[in-house]
Amino acid sequence: MKKVVVRTKKEELEKIEPIIGEKFHFIEEENELIKINIYIKDELLDDLITKLQESALDFRLKQTMIEVSTPDFVISSVLKRAEEKEEKVKEKTPIEKLIDSIRPYKKLDLGKISLTTVAGIVALTGLFLNNVAIIIGAMLLSPLLGPIYAFSINTAIGRGREAFKSIGNLGIMLLVVLIISFIATLLIDPFVDLEKTEEIKSRTDPNIIYIIMAILLGFAAIFALSKGISESIAGVAIAAALLPPTVVVGIAFALYPGDAINAIILTLENILGLIAGGLSAVIILGIGPRKYYEKAIARKFIIRTALLIIILIILLFLGLTAVIIEH
Repeated sequence: MKKVVVRTKKEELEKIEPIIGEKFHFIEEENELIKINIYIKDELLDDLITKLQESALDFRLKQTMIEVSTPDFVISSVLKRAEEKEEKVKEKTPIEKLIDSIRPYKKLDLGKISLTTVAGIVALTGLFLNNVAIIIGAMLLSPLLGPIYAFSINTAIGRGREAFKSIGNLGIMLLVVLIISFIATLLIDPFVDLEKTEEIKSRTDPNIIYIIMAILLGFAAIFALSKGISESIAGVAIAAALLPPTVVVGIAFALYPGDAINAIILTLENILGLIAGGLSAVIILGIGPRKYYEKAIARKFIIRTALLIIILIILLFLGLTAVIIEH
């Protein structure tokens, strides 16, 4: 259940009433303004906001405002009867809510870098101990989900600069993991006999199947977040595909230079797959801006981004084929 509060000039009421229809609402007068309180089901919210923005409200007026909240509970027999009359529609998360959800990922701060560093060290430990539980623990710590999620939503609404900034943030975080893994391995190696465990070996064997799996993981993660599923659950899926392989790249540069190219290819497979999966999710879910001209801009950016990703995947596939033939 959502409560939608609309404030605007009284003259706008005649345009709003047909949109509200039989939805449970009441109107208050505030001098020259009106305040309309509307109670609707969650799945009807996106459609209502779209109609109010497109055909009813004039946001050039500074008094015009829409406020959405979630009441703890509402007791009303009239509201219950109104809900029973409402038609059932497929629930869609309002784009405004999704845009708000990516705000924490806009900036790459010291906290995220520190957490990424700790996650990398924990993953390094798990890889050398061949301990899956420790590696999973590192995934839970890793904040690598944020940039992928922010990229997907920003691409869906046509914010190219913000989208590529998100990819830049992801690149910095992965570079930190790689450097920390490389340095830590060099520091530990003289004192400890570091074994090339199965967990390390498995991440130096690139295969086209990893791209497919990464696409599925990226799709599932963005789908889950857009539906309000726990960030920690979706985050593990992203971290599983990015954190351990990147750590292995650092290990390979330090101890097994011959395997470094394979580890890099596998990591790039996962990065491109996750990005492609995230982009597929926003397209299939129909996530995008509301206004027509914004939709046109977003559509062009999505097409260009999709073509770039396809070209990069093809180039990576050709590189992978060359490596396989060489060996």
